[in-house]
Amino acid sequence: MDEVAPVAEKVTSYFYALLFVRYPDLRPLFPPAMDTQRDRLLKALLTAAEHIDNTDVLVDYLQNLGRGHRKYGTRAEHYPAVGECLIGALSKYAAGVWNEEMEAAWVRAYTTISQVMIDAAARDELRAPAWWYAEVVTHDLRTPDVAVITVRPDQPYPFLAGQYTSVETPWWPRIWRHYSFAAAPRSDGLLSFHVKAVPAGWVSNALVHRARPGDIIRLGPPAGAMTVDHTTESGLLCVGGGTGIAPIKALVEDVAEHGDRRSVEVFYGARTDHDLYDIDTMLRLQQSHPWLSVRAIIDQQAHQQLPDAIRAYGPWDEFEAYLSGPPGMIRSGVDALRDVGIPSDRIRHDSVEELVAAGS
Repeated sequence: MDEVAPVAEKVTSYFYALLFVRYPDLRPLFPPAMDTQRDRLLKALLTAAEHIDNTDVLVDYLQNLGRGHRKYGTRAEHYPAVGECLIGALSKYAAGVWNEEMEAAWVRAYTTISQVMIDAAARDELRAPAWWYAEVVTHDLRTPDVAVITVRPDQPYPFLAGQYTSVETPWWPRIWRHYSFAAAPRSDGLLSFHVKAVPAGWVSNALVHRARPGDIIRLGPPAGAMTVDHTTESGLLCVGGGTGIAPIKALVEDVAEHGDRRSVEVFYGARTDHDLYDIDTMLRLQQSHPWLSVRAIIDQQAHQQLPDAIRAYGPWDEFEAYLSGPPGMIRSGVDALRDVGIPSDRIRHDSVEELVAAGS
């Protein structure tokens, strides 16, 4: 890994060149424009191999990855070709340290990684489609760059509050991005998402600025473990930044629907007042549920940043913690929560992709 890290771009380019020259029939599985996808597959493979001993985290991630890859049309017979080209690229750019023993270790690692993904996909095929079509029902532009979008899937879509899915738009085929569900499962089957358009974000800009009611998008399978354990009575400490408030709102609704009266403390972080696009919804929930407390922490007005605000309240040692937002916020939030005594096994967030690279 030390050998290839400084030349990762060359490794990536060579990997895809090998793959598409040796196996041209695999090219249609990838987006026409590879710039948004180019490094994702290789990053996922390399980082998964690096974390091969972190079994619990890795297996959960790889199972989600295997299920998610069904939507690309990936089949079991495609995996050996990818492994062959991965090892071809590594052996070329790590030539200074490459030997038979290292190659055998990479073969073992890749075999393990691919088998977990293949098995998860095979199990999933027995119970769920590879993707769902969904019609846009409402499109509410809350700010110039944030939209709340509600869709109706073409068939039942089972998921849990706190989870996320991948979304593909008709304007950019085979380019998928992850979005959290912004509401707990509803009796009418509708699904909601909060989407912020980001610079060079093909999917996010399409959803915010082009999508309209009647448009059809595709959804991948639900994933993520940031869900509520209803067998305990612990309080919930929920920290959401920006559109990360979406799954937090879903978690609050989930607690309410289960009839729990456990304490739920929400910290809603934003850079400006303008970014608190869903504060009215959260305050209405607070009015309806006496066990819910909502605090808005605005960077430009607060004397303390979000992690400091978390430390200032509490104590939190009897709480389960949930974090959702930009990667930097999650990193600082995890540090703050550990500082106030919440053990790692009671801190939930879905930044596994940050740890093991975004794979879809």
